[in-house]
Amino acid sequence: MPPRPTVLTIVILITIAVILLLRPYSATLNGYSSYYRDAFGPGRSLRTWLADEEAHYAVAIQERLELIKKWGPRDDAVDPYPTHGEFYTIWDFFVPAFQCPHRVQRVGTLGDGGKWVCGLDRVVKQDKCVIYSFGINGESSFESTLLKRAPGCEAWGYDYSVNSWGPEITGDPEVRDRAHFRPFALGGTNNHEDHDNPKYWTLDSLMDLNGHTFIDILKIDIEGGEFDALTAFLSTHAAAEGDVLPVGQLQLEIHAREGHENFEYFARWWAALEAAGLRPFWTEPNLVYINLVRGVRPELAEYSFINIRGNHALVNEAFN
Repeated sequence: MPPRPTVLTIVILITIAVILLLRPYSATLNGYSSYYRDAFGPGRSLRTWLADEEAHYAVAIQERLELIKKWGPRDDAVDPYPTHGEFYTIWDFFVPAFQCPHRVQRVGTLGDGGKWVCGLDRVVKQDKCVIYSFGINGESSFESTLLKRAPGCEAWGYDYSVNSWGPEITGDPEVRDRAHFRPFALGGTNNHEDHDNPKYWTLDSLMDLNGHTFIDILKIDIEGGEFDALTAFLSTHAAAEGDVLPVGQLQLEIHAREGHENFEYFARWWAALEAAGLRPFWTEPNLVYINLVRGVRPELAEYSFINIRGNHALVNEAFN
């Protein structure tokens, strides 16, 4: 009669079995697997990954067109927030169908204020990097965490509704010397003469003011101003043949309300983001807003985009 296995042996065998069962799924669990860091699989380069994801993203665009045909049948006839039993909202047409080829992680506080970032491990390896943040509102955990992780980074923050960064930066000598703040507003045109209040700057003008040619991480949360501001930014760089959008990734809260919820307008604006090389890899609804203002439509959503063009840290095959 063979010996009976001990309890410890059983526990070890069960643990091994669970690990083996879960391994095939680890790559899909919220982007946290090491699969996303640099291991693209045998013979699969970063360039191949990006090309494959572009093919998948093209399928998502086709599915969007089919959904518009179903509920429109044209984009000017789609109700962004239907109330007659239709099973969709505007956000269902614009899904984050592109997978970032690096680890995706949430940076900053849980709840309102934190953002999802792609490939931070690559960004922080650079000797220097540039962070722009529009919309501070007294909470700077996102920017503070980035600066702590990346000693070579500096951050430029803008918000005309407050006078400084939040306490996460102003109260921390480790990072505050690398964080620069001005009470400016981001807009689609420049209106920053002495008599202008608030003073509006375009993104390109601020980059010129600061002597920057590239932004590694761009965060925008400006209560609907993102539409005009990004339209101007995209138009400037689309006008020059061969120009590449000078941004590595974009963390953006979109406010589809007060005229910007018009589906035809929104779809054209979103298509301009795509045409510039921006691909959404993450989204989450702003449920804090829904909870605070009960009974409202789901008008706010957080999106994160990777720029698939250029030669920056997230898409450079030779980056080490």
